[in-house]
Amino acid sequence: MTTTDTTPVRVQIDEGLATITFSRADASNALDVATKTSLLAAVRKVALAPEVRAVLLTATGKNFCVGQDLSEHVDALHADPASAMNTVGEHYNPLLQALTELEVPVVVAIRGACVGAGLGLALAGDIRVAGEGAKFATAFTGIGLACDSGLSHTLVHAVGASRAAGLMLLGDRFGAAEALAWGLVHRVVADEEVATVARDLAVQLAQGPTEAYRRVKGLLKATNPGLPDALERERHAQERLGASADHSSAVEAFLSKSRPVFAGH
Repeated sequence: MTTTDTTPVRVQIDEGLATITFSRADASNALDVATKTSLLAAVRKVALAPEVRAVLLTATGKNFCVGQDLSEHVDALHADPASAMNTVGEHYNPLLQALTELEVPVVVAIRGACVGAGLGLALAGDIRVAGEGAKFATAFTGIGLACDSGLSHTLVHAVGASRAAGLMLLGDRFGAAEALAWGLVHRVVADEEVATVARDLAVQLAQGPTEAYRRVKGLLKATNPGLPDALERERHAQERLGASADHSSAVEAFLSKSRPVFAGH
């Protein structure tokens, strides 16, 4: 067994199973630069480990991931609004590409909030196990952005174009039961059982016919092309919106727990 005990992301490889764990529980596993950088390094490490036959993506604390760390992001907006969204091209796009290019099965264990880029990361996996109390949302338009982390592609593929449009435009929150009914998650279990059930599935996959799984993932990917193009379109949209007055004021409103007022520019 090998372990890398680095915060804010931990990696453990044990008997063919690589477990990647968010460990910023005190920040609801929000994605600051350190977390995004560590997560990308973890995924690349796993991709190069020949002994890995399955991956489990999980998190400490009550929430899976609430998306971008807005406390850090508002500092970037104050420093230089024109470059504040460079994180999409520098961090999110390479991360989503690395996750989706993993040839072995990826199981995602979801408890609590799975929002924004957190939802994008979850949809980059193959099998999602959610707790009964899990809550999902795209959340981007609420702060004057479009979407990133591949959601313009993966959410449409998961739930269909009409429902994805509503979820992205309106930012509606939805629960585990709806996620299961829509096919967004594979299984819903009691919150306290998520870690065990997800790990059991990941272990089962790690002990299974790895080459067959690789072929299955290749065949499924062939039916769902276009993610690289979607990531590039998302980058352009977010970089433009990141410099908008609506986005800046909405982030400030979110952090002060007040209602944003959008001027439309």
